[in-house]
Amino acid sequence: MKNCLYAAGILISGLCFSQETGSKVKASFFDGIVAAGYVDHGAFINFTGPNVSFTHKGLKLIAGMLPSLRIKEDRSSGTKNSSVTPNLGAGITAVYKKMVLQIPVYYNTKTSTENGAWKVGIGLGYSFR
Repeated sequence: MKNCLYAAGILISGLCFSQETGSKVKASFFDGIVAAGYVDHGAFINFTGPNVSFTHKGLKLIAGMLPSLRIKEDRSSGTKNSSVTPNLGAGITAVYKKMVLQIPVYYNTKTSTENGAWKVGIGLGYSFR
């Protein structure tokens, strides 16, 4: 058991204190990314929020929250919702140089005509960093 702890300590310190700077994992509150795209017969404009990112050479992969504005016309009869609503999604974002590809998921709540469900979208954007 003692030898296993020594081996684990050496392995962890070797990974943490290595001189190579190729890849890194980082937590962040905002990454300076804006994206626009399509989800559930509507559009979205969002920014990356709190996230965890992995960077390797020129590619950055981000998994996190996406504060958004969803743009969707309410086609129900009678009273209607606003066509632009604030929303919080989650998703995966890939950044290569300044180009962004995003796969967000949003939850649509239950209504009188539809069950609640997760909707997957796709978007393109720009990284300001």
